[in-house]
Amino acid sequence: MTTTLHDSFELVESRSIDALGITVLTSRHRATGAMHYHLACDNQENALMIGFATQPMTSRGEAHILEHVVLCGSEKYPVRDPFFSMVKRSLNTFMNAMTASDWTVYPFASQNKKDFFNLLSVYMDAVFFPNIHPLDFAQEGIRIELDEHDKPEYHGIVFNEMKGAMSSELEQLYYALVPHLFPTTTYHYNSGGNPADIPKLNHADLVAFHQTHYHPSNAIIMSFGDIAVGEIQAKLHNDALARFDDNQKAAKGKKFTSIKEQDLTAPVAVQDTYSADTDDKNMTHHVLAWLLPTITDPRLRLSLRLMEGVLIEHSGSPLRAYLESHPLASAPSPLLGLDDSHYHMAFYAGLRGSEVEYAQAVEQGILDLLRDVANNPISDEVIQTVLHQIEIDQRHIGGDSMPYGLTLMLEGFSTAIHGGNPLDVWQIDEHLAWLKQQAQQPNWVQNLIKTHLIDNPHRVRLTMSPDTQKAARLLADEKAALAQLDSTLSDDERAKIRQQMADLQARQATPDDVDLLPKVGLDDVPSDVAFTHGTQTTLTTSHGTYPVHLYHTGTNGLYYYQLITPLDDKVANQVMNNPLLPLYLTLLSEVGTTNYDARAFQAVQASHSSGVTARISQRTDLHDADAMSSYFVLATRALNRKPEAIGLVSEVLNHSIFSESDRIRELLQQKQSSWQSRLAGAGHAYAMQTASRRMSRQARTEYAYSGLPALAALKSFLNTAQNDPALWTTLGQRLTDLHHTLIGLPKQILLVCEPHASDDLLGEIAKQLDAQVNQNTDNPSTDTLVFDELNHINGDDGDMAWLISTNVYHNAAAYPATTSGHDDTPALMVLAPFLRNGYLHGAIREKGGAYGGGASFDSNAGAFRFYSYRDPNCEQTFAHFTKSIDWLLDNEHDPEQLTEAILGIIAGMDKPGSPAGEAVKCCMSELHNRDKAWQQQMRAKILAVTLDDLKRVARTYLKDKPHDRATLAPMEQENTVRHLGFVVKKLA
Repeated sequence: MTTTLHDSFELVESRSIDALGITVLTSRHRATGAMHYHLACDNQENALMIGFATQPMTSRGEAHILEHVVLCGSEKYPVRDPFFSMVKRSLNTFMNAMTASDWTVYPFASQNKKDFFNLLSVYMDAVFFPNIHPLDFAQEGIRIELDEHDKPEYHGIVFNEMKGAMSSELEQLYYALVPHLFPTTTYHYNSGGNPADIPKLNHADLVAFHQTHYHPSNAIIMSFGDIAVGEIQAKLHNDALARFDDNQKAAKGKKFTSIKEQDLTAPVAVQDTYSADTDDKNMTHHVLAWLLPTITDPRLRLSLRLMEGVLIEHSGSPLRAYLESHPLASAPSPLLGLDDSHYHMAFYAGLRGSEVEYAQAVEQGILDLLRDVANNPISDEVIQTVLHQIEIDQRHIGGDSMPYGLTLMLEGFSTAIHGGNPLDVWQIDEHLAWLKQQAQQPNWVQNLIKTHLIDNPHRVRLTMSPDTQKAARLLADEKAALAQLDSTLSDDERAKIRQQMADLQARQATPDDVDLLPKVGLDDVPSDVAFTHGTQTTLTTSHGTYPVHLYHTGTNGLYYYQLITPLDDKVANQVMNNPLLPLYLTLLSEVGTTNYDARAFQAVQASHSSGVTARISQRTDLHDADAMSSYFVLATRALNRKPEAIGLVSEVLNHSIFSESDRIRELLQQKQSSWQSRLAGAGHAYAMQTASRRMSRQARTEYAYSGLPALAALKSFLNTAQNDPALWTTLGQRLTDLHHTLIGLPKQILLVCEPHASDDLLGEIAKQLDAQVNQNTDNPSTDTLVFDELNHINGDDGDMAWLISTNVYHNAAAYPATTSGHDDTPALMVLAPFLRNGYLHGAIREKGGAYGGGASFDSNAGAFRFYSYRDPNCEQTFAHFTKSIDWLLDNEHDPEQLTEAILGIIAGMDKPGSPAGEAVKCCMSELHNRDKAWQQQMRAKILAVTLDDLKRVARTYLKDKPHDRATLAPMEQENTVRHLGFVVKKLA
């Protein structure tokens, strides 16, 4: 591992972090002062991130819109959309850009060295030398167009994105609270942009914001992987940093520093409303928020993490338990616990599902609870449990949802950007040892609670109630602003608007010269599928012999244990056709057992493990859309020194009970609240699920039991059960019946650990399996529940529109297609990115203004699907879905477009996970008959797809073929979607 710096950088510090297997080289660019943190390690997935402190003092969205616009062409790469073009010409495992409240970052990762430096070149030129073309600002940010009646209307991708984002109940809650918690600093404003304020931003403002904030002096660069630091720094210097040496681009620029908030001298109470689809009772939020010290003191930050853990680590913790069982609300607030993402930390506690008049009582109750905790002893067991959870979090090697290197860098970036040392985040052993010593002092944690919560006057109480008319009022306000604009527009101004419209359309229609961009080709694609192989063995106990899938890998002192139950055809029908299965998976391990009540069991789990989780792993059969392979999985992870976690899995399996009705009610109320609040952010996923609901057995089951009908059924059950307590008894009996169906079935073992740990762990597993309890239900319950109605959802309603609280559409269309084993599947897989790259992205996003849109092939659903999200259009978008098929069939296409589509598929297939995640993924792949040999064959077939294949499968499955449409639409657009032929559904 080479650690020699480039001459243009000076070393500030070098430190090895053995627990993470990295050496952190901290250096500074001599001329500009740009900071570079390189995390050198033996990992071929190299990652880099460049970020800037961006501190807007308005809600016009300049930081967010600039993030979009800088990726629309630069000096070296004057391509209209180099970011999207590089997605197609790359083997990246991650590409994105993100705007937080006070910083903006541009991260990417790749396992291919050539590709890594290609992306680095494009990213560096984009952020430091962007064109910021006025028409790109108009497309990505905000513009005015004239409709067919010559009336002005707003358009812009970020404008529509934020209309969708601000439909979210959680976003509305957060942005109603923080202006009061942060009265004077940048956090007072919405850096993403408030839709009412975004039209106030102009192009000159955006250029000025870039010139002020995007300078190397204000930049932090982080990199990770096995490429030599000197190579990376040479590229950074030669391509970008060396150019900051004259009057136009001075070597030194403004370095933004974080500003402390002005303290409140007394708590404040505020009231607001949020957009809701109904104004039922018990829908009000009450949240308390405290402003805490800054994040730059690592020991104080860790101390407050301990304070948080003592209060809310699990359902047995005092504050969480109090909030979960509160008589004046249905669930804890989604804003709960320590927030250390800003310069100042904050602590939140509150409730949702309440009434406005309970605000004072809720606040007083929370404060009384905090005083009670602060005035009484805290057991050493509680403190050790929290310290244990901190250690598990530190040791766990992530990378399954985002590359591991980027995860580490993002964890350290917010500290670095605020003037702290990210090494304090990556290497906490010294600080953790200090914390353990401090925690032994009498009343140490209690004093933290008193100082930072009880005696802290910088406290805000927000009460936020539902308002079914708010969305309509916001729309009316927008129309009023446009009407006012219409009354003042001169003929010359209208002519300029028409000219901009024409210029933008011409720019969007002009083909990009993508040959200006670097690329990788099919020759750069690895020939073999990466696949982790385990050892297949057995474990024999007095109850029988169990197959074992054993994987030895570097897990940093943790082990990952899963108990897998295959569901054969008879049992699979019994289990998978049970509408209570998703609720069962939610509740299992959260309820009590014959040995512990629910809250005590949460404490026991936290003291020995990361917790026990339950899931179903299922895949549609390779050749039959009405058949599935299914496995019931109980899983946990724990430190090697904590074999007790294996016993926790057995405790859940053998001794769970479903008789604590109050606890089950709490959990289901929380599930319903969080589920509904997520709809606006994941609307396209629910639209695709709805559209493909008739195309395979798995698709039918998931729509009925886990889709919007299931949410509606859960709401109905909770409402009915308020007046019929007997329903809780029936539910408990039915859940018990389902549990007993599963626990006596044959099992397999999956263990991922370091080699030296496996013998002891397998011995503990054998001991626990020896003690298993076989239970049977002689008289299963025959009482019915509202969930049973889900069994009769047959999907014959045709095109379907679900109305939710949102300001934009989420659209989908699904065509019956193939399963994984069909010969046409590889071509359908490639067809999806081909249509997205060549037609849908430009039509739906660039021209239509949606935040995103494309196509996907889902072999589990047996469907080819089109989608859009945060889309201002409905009818127009469905027309584009159809037009994309004609575009494919009626035109000749460049073979390079095919290569780009194939590269995207292969990059997705090759994206690595964490060591443990890779082992689990490969094990389940083999269980579902998709082993390495099968994947290798699929890879070869994908690489062999031709343009003729794409046209053939489009004619076979898409052109003029029956399909289903679905949309999640604003409540106010009911007449519109009915007119378009949709059957309208509502959650209420």
